[in-house]
Amino acid sequence: MGSTIRWGSELLTMSDTTATRSQQHRALSLSTIAFTTCFAVWTIFSIIGVQIREDLGLTETQFGLLVGTPILTGSLSRLILGIWADQYGGRFVFTLVMVLAAIATFVLSYAQTYPMMLLAALGVGLAGGSFSIGVAYISRWYPTSEQGTALGIFGVGNVGAAVTKFVAPFVMVAFGWTVVAQAWAVGLLLMALIFWFSTREDPVTAERRRSGARPESLAAQLAPLRRLQVWRFALYYFFVFGAFVALALWLPRYLVGVYGMDIKTAGMMAAFYSVPASLFRAYGGYLSDRFGARTVMYWTFGVSVGACFLLAYPPTDYVIHGIEGPIEFSLTMGIVPFTVIVFVLGFMMSLGKAAVFKHIPVYYPDRVGSVGGVVGMIGGLGGFILPIVFGMLNDFTGIWTSCFMLLFVLVGMALTWMHFAIRRMERHGVPGLDEMPELPEMLELHQQAAARRAAQPHGTDPHREPR
Repeated sequence: MGSTIRWGSELLTMSDTTATRSQQHRALSLSTIAFTTCFAVWTIFSIIGVQIREDLGLTETQFGLLVGTPILTGSLSRLILGIWADQYGGRFVFTLVMVLAAIATFVLSYAQTYPMMLLAALGVGLAGGSFSIGVAYISRWYPTSEQGTALGIFGVGNVGAAVTKFVAPFVMVAFGWTVVAQAWAVGLLLMALIFWFSTREDPVTAERRRSGARPESLAAQLAPLRRLQVWRFALYYFFVFGAFVALALWLPRYLVGVYGMDIKTAGMMAAFYSVPASLFRAYGGYLSDRFGARTVMYWTFGVSVGACFLLAYPPTDYVIHGIEGPIEFSLTMGIVPFTVIVFVLGFMMSLGKAAVFKHIPVYYPDRVGSVGGVVGMIGGLGGFILPIVFGMLNDFTGIWTSCFMLLFVLVGMALTWMHFAIRRMERHGVPGLDEMPELPEMLELHQQAAARRAAQPHGTDPHREPR
């Protein structure tokens, strides 16, 4: 099975023989390690931000803005970085981003005021933009039937958040937060050098350069963004990824405030959420390849609604006026059930992250960078917006569980939109639902796919829509 990419007026084809299994595995493994390093840097404020908050006497809202600022840069940059990866090759763009983020992280260690830290945090956030680069780079090494698993494995790099939570608290307690920033910067710079000297151009970029084909214009790259489906995927990712990042940043502060933990214990407990939300992403890719992305999304949203409802319920005292007098009891969640439910929530988010990105290289095989970039951008913006809103909700309501109340509303909206989009097709009597796109505006894509299948009666369509 091969993948066909259009560059301007030329078609470039990557077949299974273009890249050996060894080359595919090398590209995937090094990209995953590089993304893990980037993600560790991207979420560095989840730990050092707690100390900075105490040093500068920040409010909850100011703290939320500080930990969310790198997420803003990483999110907004994903679209253009994804397009650049499509145009100029992921290897160069990935390396450049790691070098720039490393410089900004090192400069952070010399910041002394809140505005200076916010400015440095903008540069640190470039590390988060590496995701859309990696998606564009990795998808070109694998045929469509294997892209869900490959991108799921690449997404395991989210475990970098857990690396920071496991290691950074001990470094910070021993040497201070500035040493954490400097050490993470050096690690990212070393990873950039290893990646550059150990990888090669993806087959599509290499073939394009050999043939002299010109990269597509920015307008052509952005054309798919007119489709409503792209923005529906973006809402899904706003929850499964944006809420994951937001909780990865917020949980240490939450555990310190609610359960009175010290920062080292809170970091370890928060990692218990980050690890499953990262490692099982590869499994989510496999399930999406095997059973369909839509099925995985239903399970993700359904279980997440229940988990967020339980986590959102605040400690409450009840008084029932019984026959023989008042009957009093309390509902509160201890650390053990909290940890279990958060683990389940992280696990389901990991499956959902892979399922969302399973759709993109199948629906938009020659626009992975731009479509993946905008979906990743919106998802990443969730990681920026939600911590700030969490802080504002704490200041406004005085209820710690208000953050999970917001997530309950968010996942409920995503589940409702997805379900009624499918039911809308059913009400219109669309034949062959399993073979059709998920929204009527994708009918044109379905017709194109049907024409390709008719032209290849003895083969399979590499661009068959996912369920």
